[in-house]
Amino acid sequence: MPELPEVEVLRLSLLPLLPGDRIDRVETYSPALREPLDEAGLSAACKGRRVITLRRRAKYLLIDLEQGNTLVVHLGMSGQLTLVAEKAPLERHEHVAFFLASGRRLRFRDPRRFGQVFTEQTETLLAGRRFSHLGVEPLEGEFDGAVLRLAASGRRGPVKTFLMNAGVVVGVGNIYASEALHLAGIHPKRSVARIGMKSWQSLAESVIQVLGKAIQEGGTTLNDFADADGESGYFQVSLKTYGREGEPCYRCSRPIRRLVQANRSTFYCPGCQH
Repeated sequence: MPELPEVEVLRLSLLPLLPGDRIDRVETYSPALREPLDEAGLSAACKGRRVITLRRRAKYLLIDLEQGNTLVVHLGMSGQLTLVAEKAPLERHEHVAFFLASGRRLRFRDPRRFGQVFTEQTETLLAGRRFSHLGVEPLEGEFDGAVLRLAASGRRGPVKTFLMNAGVVVGVGNIYASEALHLAGIHPKRSVARIGMKSWQSLAESVIQVLGKAIQEGGTTLNDFADADGESGYFQVSLKTYGREGEPCYRCSRPIRRLVQANRSTFYCPGCQH
């Protein structure tokens, strides 16, 4: 499913295009998402409001509007938010569209219907139930090895499961966790109780590097991600471990192995990761 890099790529692709434009009307075609769309609420919060800016918190895209409202979009497993001409044909699985004064349509489509689109007051948004439990942002200044070590204090579980815990650090999904652990040389099953400060710092730096590279290359295309223009990402060509079971490690040539952790596939190199 789309993770932090994919949502950041989407934000960056929309950032030069949306601010300053005004939402003239909202049309809902199919309210059936993870949380049913509130057609009246969306219209009341968005109609006639100009877009101020776009932010991101974890995997949520935040579109700040005039008069203190924020339009929130979560892509779920297959959601796409694209900017098209106002009269572009209605697409299959298009759930809601925001018609803009510029003659464009910001549309949300989601074949698997696990996405979310809702509005909240900007001032209290991040203290609300969907955001208050979230951990640190890995691409912001306070994230480092010390943050990870402190969060791991008193725990004994495997480091990959720990790294994917959104209450610890947000946006490090299954693919990116495997890639970061390989870059840091840490075995995914190693207990967090057996990781020293030097390794924690290496892991934090690896997370930043992997996510940064994914953003630069446009995310992954392993599912249904696309940016605001409908273009898929390219990070899949740079994956070092994920999906490469049996293939040689680029660093030591040992075959990449696969194991299952928390019902998710984990890929690692037995030669490089200890």
